[in-house]
Amino acid sequence: MRIGSCLLGLAAAGLLAFGAAAQPQDRPLRVVVNVGLQNLDPISSPSFVTRNFAYLVYDTLVAMDSKGEVRPQMLQGWQASEDRLTWTFTLRPGLEFSDGAPVTAEDAVASLRRWGQRDAIGRRLMAATRALTATAPNVFVLELAQPFGGVIDALGKPSVHVPFIMPARLAGTTGPTAQVPEVVGSGPFLFNRSEWIPGERTPVRRNPRYRPRAEPADGLAGGKVVKLERAELVTLPDIALRAAAITQGEVDYLEYAPIDYLPRFRRDRNLVIANPGGIAHIVGGVSLNHHLPPFDNVLMRRAVQAAIDRAEVVAGHGLPEGMTDAACVSIYLCGTRYASNAGAELVPGRNLERARALLREAGYNNERIVLLQPADSALINPMALVVIDQLKRAGFNLDVQASDWSSIAQRWVGREPIDRGGWNIVPVIYTGFDMADPLSNVAVGYNCTNNQPWGYCVEAMKPVLERFAAESDPQKRRELAAELQRLSHDHATFPLSGQFQAPAVWRAELRGVIDFGFPVLWNIGRSR
Repeated sequence: MRIGSCLLGLAAAGLLAFGAAAQPQDRPLRVVVNVGLQNLDPISSPSFVTRNFAYLVYDTLVAMDSKGEVRPQMLQGWQASEDRLTWTFTLRPGLEFSDGAPVTAEDAVASLRRWGQRDAIGRRLMAATRALTATAPNVFVLELAQPFGGVIDALGKPSVHVPFIMPARLAGTTGPTAQVPEVVGSGPFLFNRSEWIPGERTPVRRNPRYRPRAEPADGLAGGKVVKLERAELVTLPDIALRAAAITQGEVDYLEYAPIDYLPRFRRDRNLVIANPGGIAHIVGGVSLNHHLPPFDNVLMRRAVQAAIDRAEVVAGHGLPEGMTDAACVSIYLCGTRYASNAGAELVPGRNLERARALLREAGYNNERIVLLQPADSALINPMALVVIDQLKRAGFNLDVQASDWSSIAQRWVGREPIDRGGWNIVPVIYTGFDMADPLSNVAVGYNCTNNQPWGYCVEAMKPVLERFAAESDPQKRRELAAELQRLSHDHATFPLSGQFQAPAVWRAELRGVIDFGFPVLWNIGRSR
């Protein structure tokens, strides 16, 4: 029986998914993720669910704590030369991969090089690098050819794409867009491939070889102590089923609480609603395919930008008061360090007459525009429905193709023409973890890299991004970030559809849950 059918029956009967004789600490921690897990490689895949999985089985050299500071994780420490062009990194002793092999500096070097071919910040760091070499089994050295102001921030990037460390035999032989053939990490959990049901159920268990740091767990940093032997990432596309499952105790944790059920959840003393900080908030937007007509034309992109009413979009989520910010125009998310109002005059809100005028100016002749609608995403789908309506009212001839996110993600990263499965528009969401730094921000950080689905290239952004990457002064960095935002709005690289909060919810019996904006499964125990 498939898991969705099984849980539906249990929820309808009002029964617990676990037998009465099961001991609390023996029950697997069951986490409902927003969409199904298909791709297991966090470098080849841009999906959040892959990132969530990767944090369980892999580890990082440095990690972000709850205050946004970057701290050593796999590293014992590092030293920088006086001119900050030479960085020496030392691994912690005793680190092992899940296959029993020791983690070495060669593994770190191979993993960083692969990540550096795929990630926006990684590509810029590698472009500024003269040499990256292992000088001892546990020591590697990064020699810069030119200044790079955020070396440690780059290594501590918390979201897509994260520089997870893999064995050199895998990272050094697999291209950045291909999946590694094995899941071999040095993280706190082990992947049970034999029990994996792609898109539905992903089981993991405690990694006995993992050696957590001595410090308390804090965000993604500190000691990743696993207190429950087993965990499962499960997928329940039906929103009502998710609500019933968490209420009945059939699952322990929902990555995103169904918005319509938040008032009910808040009255339930058996549930805890997360309250993540600003960097964990979410921004919606539309990914436009700059590779294909008509959105290779900036006027068409500006027409999309003019058609979108952010207030109407976030209202479509039905969120309680205080959980949305339709007025925010910052591509970095309001409440983060680079947030500003730069270019606000270019995105005043919906103006259908302006959108229609831009369509006429662009020479749009009612050509078919393929929009991929992620119908199984509790967060993207409500937004997508409103955006679809707004674009149709503005005069776009949309061919709406609804599907599950996993299928859409495969088409999204492709470069096929429209008649062979290509696309023009995909509504998407990102968190502040992905957007808060200009070098990783999807609206500016991938400029002219040909390394992400939409493929934009704004010549005026190039020198500003180079200056930002080299700059270390915080105030000058903020000024450059503001200029990049203005250029993004002017060229409509990523039309925004509104900022909002989508909290997780978990059973009150869980203790030690780290509220960080996405599922962090270490440090969690049960009170009964």
